[in-house]
Amino acid sequence: GDQPPTQSQTDALERAKAWSQEGKTVLFLWDGACVLAVFALADTLKEGSAAAVKAMDGLGLETYMLTGDNRACAEHIAAQAGICAEHVYAEVLPEDKLAAVKERGKTGSVAMVGDGINDSPALKEADVGFAMGNGTDIAIESADVVLVNGDLRTFPKAIALARRTMRIIRQNLFWAFFYNCICIPLAAGCFASLGVSLNPMIASAAMSISSLFVVGNALRLTRFLREKDQKQWLPQGEKGGN
Repeated sequence: GDQPPTQSQTDALERAKAWSQEGKTVLFLWDGACVLAVFALADTLKEGSAAAVKAMDGLGLETYMLTGDNRACAEHIAAQAGICAEHVYAEVLPEDKLAAVKERGKTGSVAMVGDGINDSPALKEADVGFAMGNGTDIAIESADVVLVNGDLRTFPKAIALARRTMRIIRQNLFWAFFYNCICIPLAAGCFASLGVSLNPMIASAAMSISSLFVVGNALRLTRFLREKDQKQWLPQGEKGGN
């Protein structure tokens, strides 16, 4: 009305303004004459989210946040998680999430983590889509990988495991190629004219040893699954995608 606000109304508005700046949604209980109560609703940061973002940083990943929430709320949650405000896409629709993934894909590989219906198009578009195990069915169907336990900290561990797997594959390919390039010509007698030859039994044993070496090197991945300390499985100085 035309009447100036009372002291209680002024206090309620000040409190509401402060809560809004913290990214909270403010509700008023009003009887038509004065404010009876003020409520603040806010999303809480899921346990382990900040640790997951820190682990992603350790892997050299750039972390972005895509959310339909208002910008103030999104930036507040992002700050708690350790994501800079410049990497926050707020008030976005499903098509906006899809556009953001396409945009980031122009500069590098993109992994998308989501759990809702609105995340499905972006999960499908990303180079690798990760769905939370406790998410919606359509998100799980759209993703390439499902984090069964629903813990975001599993995501950087999955990335680290994938990198270590690829590193071991490259090592095995290199040593198998190097080993065979030397031993096969020797076993075939290509250098017999030079007095260099390899007994067939020794060549057979050498080939078995080669196979055992490759299998043994691959089994080093079992150590990764037993490692509990993040420092043991987060490589330092590696650069990843987005």
